[in-house]
Amino acid sequence: MSDPGARGAAGEPVPDIPTRIRTGLSAGFRTALKIIKVSIPLYVAVTLLKGTPVLDLLGRIFAPVMGLFGLPGEAAFAFVAAFLLNLYAAIAVIVPLHLTPFQVTQCGLMMGIAHNLVVEGGVLSTTGARGWVLTVCRLVIACAAGLLLRGLSLLGAW
Repeated sequence: MSDPGARGAAGEPVPDIPTRIRTGLSAGFRTALKIIKVSIPLYVAVTLLKGTPVLDLLGRIFAPVMGLFGLPGEAAFAFVAAFLLNLYAAIAVIVPLHLTPFQVTQCGLMMGIAHNLVVEGGVLSTTGARGWVLTVCRLVIACAAGLLLRGLSLLGAW
């Protein structure tokens, strides 16, 4: 039972439990819709592209770079989605590629370090930090971590 005179940290009244539940469900639903609006079209696009020579052609173009990390060239699309959008978009791209467990782990490690770079770089810039420097650092660290994991996998540690 909530105290009708209860106050939050900023001194505003604390809403009752049904109001908190409604607010939380509403916010969660709005967030889910945002994720779905990005994820489903990307998933469908990659699935459709798999049936055309376009994905194979672009995959061959990116294969040398992605191969350094033990990934197929097509995984570059997931990185573009992660770097420019978010991890949910990257997952929508990864799923139809049917990657191995190692490849999914590799993508997860690297994307976990460097994702949503445009937005987060902008946010960092507003704090007085050099957003572009931190963005470059995140990309370099993601690549270093990817190379390290790839090296461990080649040594049989994976």
